[in-house]
Amino acid sequence: MSLSDTFKGLTKSAHAVSGLGERIGDLPRVSRWSLIALFIFSLYLMPWWPEVPVLGWLVDTPGTSFEGVITDKVVIYVLVALGLNVVVGLAGLLDLGYVGFYAIGAYVVGILSSQHANLPWLVCVPIAVIVSMIAGVILGTPTLRLRGDYLAIVTLGFGEIIRISANNADWLGGSRGISKIAKPPNIGPLKFGVLDAKPYFFLGLTVIIITVFFLRRLENSRVGRAWNAVREDEDAAELMGVPTFKFKLWAFAIGAAIGGLAGTLYAGKVRFINPSNFPLQLSILFIAAVVLGGTGNMWGAVIGGAVVGWMPERFRGFADKRVFVFGVALVLVMVFRPQGLIPRKIRKERWLANWKQRESEGGEVARG
Repeated sequence: MSLSDTFKGLTKSAHAVSGLGERIGDLPRVSRWSLIALFIFSLYLMPWWPEVPVLGWLVDTPGTSFEGVITDKVVIYVLVALGLNVVVGLAGLLDLGYVGFYAIGAYVVGILSSQHANLPWLVCVPIAVIVSMIAGVILGTPTLRLRGDYLAIVTLGFGEIIRISANNADWLGGSRGISKIAKPPNIGPLKFGVLDAKPYFFLGLTVIIITVFFLRRLENSRVGRAWNAVREDEDAAELMGVPTFKFKLWAFAIGAAIGGLAGTLYAGKVRFINPSNFPLQLSILFIAAVVLGGTGNMWGAVIGGAVVGWMPERFRGFADKRVFVFGVALVLVMVFRPQGLIPRKIRKERWLANWKQRESEGGEVARG
């Protein structure tokens, strides 16, 4: 498969997903939820997609296990993109150090479940999420009064501070890192081991679905509307009585918690972490996933995270040039789809159309 074929396929898929989402949204409630359930079921079958003739050719990852790619890369990148989209897409805050929260989640699990405390992985996860959220509040309290490039520079420094601190702290293992991290507990027939990646994928996909449901509810709430006001015009929102600082801090805290949650899944899967797992380049890839999918669109973040996690492995056959090919593909997408694969304006146009329809129907009733 050539680069142009892959790019054309991604663009067509984005258009198809956008149109399909609009049509599904107009269906009756029962039909809509039935299709959503069917789609979710198909996602749980993803480890077996390579065995489907045409689909297997499209998703093939030469030289590496497809199960490993969707578990170690796709699931993690999608979850991280969802969390970062809260900060960058919904609240309009540029965070270039998001990898720091991802590292905090992983290191908290590593500290508590390895030789330091030997706690079960399941006990460590909520602690790691809370610690990551607190870190987001601590970072956001003095910095969220900054805007634009100044905020970006501060967050960029935060990500590097976390990595360098972990590298220099002996109680965190230094450059050697932390090993013997606890794995998730077995759930019925699902045995979390080294050889089979499917249980980790099922766990990660379940976490993503729960996160999507939570964020969807949050986006449609008063908090989501406040974030939208802050993103569009913070000064105007402040004049209208919106406590912008409070809602920006909420965005930072919630985004940090989701980033920490992704870190716990990563640590539980690989069972060994060190500072080199959390470089600055990873933050750039996280941002690329959000921008590629469509800033401010939750489904765009999901697709962007999946593409950024999967595409480098799809081009593994290019050996040392695969990063270059991946970069060219991202540039092409940004040139031809500058608002991302699924831009946020699609949802705004649909909301406006529905509002106009309700106004028209209301006017007809009044005249009748």
